Amino acid sequence: MLSLLDTGPAPTVPSPFNMAQHVLAQAAARTPDKLALRILTPTGAEDWSYARLLGAVLGCASGLLARGLQPGDRILMRLTSQVEFPILFLGALAAGMVPVATSAQLTRAEITPMAARIAPRLIVASDGVALPDGQDCPVISDADVRMMEILPPAAFHMGDAERPGYIIFTSGTSGSPMAVVHAHRAIIARSLMHAGWEGLTEGDVLLHAGAFNWTYTLGTGLMDPWTVGATALIPGAGTGAADLPDLLHGYRATIFAAAPGVYRQMLRAPLRPLPHLRHGLSAGEKLSAETRRAWTRATGTPVCEALGMSEISTFISESPTCPAPDGATGFAQPGRRIAALGPDLAPVPRGLPGQLAIDRRDPGLMLGYLDAPEATAARLTGDWFLTGDQVLIDAAGAVTYLGRDDDQINAGGYRVSPVEVEAAMARFPGLAEAAVTEVEVKPGVSVIACFYTAATPLDDTALAAHAEAHLARYKQPRLFRHLPALPRGANAKLNRRALRDLGVS
Repeated sequence: MLSLLDTGPAPTVPSPFNMAQHVLAQAAARTPDKLALRILTPTGAEDWSYARLLGAVLGCASGLLARGLQPGDRILMRLTSQVEFPILFLGALAAGMVPVATSAQLTRAEITPMAARIAPRLIVASDGVALPDGQDCPVISDADVRMMEILPPAAFHMGDAERPGYIIFTSGTSGSPMAVVHAHRAIIARSLMHAGWEGLTEGDVLLHAGAFNWTYTLGTGLMDPWTVGATALIPGAGTGAADLPDLLHGYRATIFAAAPGVYRQMLRAPLRPLPHLRHGLSAGEKLSAETRRAWTRATGTPVCEALGMSEISTFISESPTCPAPDGATGFAQPGRRIAALGPDLAPVPRGLPGQLAIDRRDPGLMLGYLDAPEATAARLTGDWFLTGDQVLIDAAGAVTYLGRDDDQINAGGYRVSPVEVEAAMARFPGLAEAAVTEVEVKPGVSVIACFYTAATPLDDTALAAHAEAHLARYKQPRLFRHLPALPRGANAKLNRRALRDLGVS
């Protein structure tokens, strides 16, 4: 039996189509007064009904059009965690423009080449967030977006579901972030997650622990609940992991979504009873078996894990009705076609490791990397898109994640290229070579570690300050270790596995 799984036809993509309309219009028409969003703090909540949310999104679309922007124009988003982030994202989509979501943690040195690549017509930024150099387009504030919300609603820009919808960035093996262009149809593929991972229904109340401006939150925490007409809960300013149990209990959350690190933080103290919670969701990095067991013991509820990537989002997962065997990540979601391919790019026998691939016709697959046709073509072969992940598919179809071909790091749910971090650290005076990898400092807890060569050991504080000046916080190494030489194989290639084996000893 070969490692090829076909779980049925993908959903049909309507035409004409608009992603924002698909997310909001049905629920707003059916239940306009229902709570779409509650922004939670330890002392209260800010409530948004479906009618109010739709009005704000379409008002934002009007404001963007009034500024002279046209369908297809790109808008660079440099916003902190606030409700204006999803309003601007969906407002731009509603008007046919292309929002470009970026992390507010990125430094000026990081965001400048990214902005040059996308050539935005408008930048929307919160106070204190780094802006790119060399851009002559207008810059407006989050306050300007809030003022747009009261404008008369624009009409949804309807068009081909294959047209560009939004752009996100991911780090590739070269160390240069790649601009991933997704079509409007990408939201249709997310419907496969509702039953295949989230167990999400109209009656659910889903609390996502992430920030508004994280794509994991934007998809799982906001757009998915709104598409089915459920209620989304997002922790607001001033809340932390210690507040989450009280928020889950007080607001009767039925589903909880977070990165594994949040689960670990919450389990440091005894959890209060959560009688309304049905299950948790985990994505962004590998969930340890220890954390999973501890959560289930503490709450009596399972955690459903998912595997995905920026180019396609999650497409392998377990669900409340279909848990994965111990050690496995999950199964191909309904409507997906995947395979584990060998070096000859043919499916390997079940039980043998291979590179994970997904059908290039999947509605969730990106249109391609912006202005990088060769890089896009390199990921495509025959019917398949090559993910770069190594997996094993067993006889029952369960998929076990084995790691990435390109040694990317998952740091707190963010994908980080070690090459990018190494390039930044190599600029430190006196540092000869740097190699970055993920190191487990205690069971279930990993950090980014920088191993380096130099004539003498360098000052850790100075190295950390250099990293802070050149890298977003989630990319910064937390450990530094001097070595006489970096471990290399017979072909002189850096041996990252040997680095990981060194650990922190």
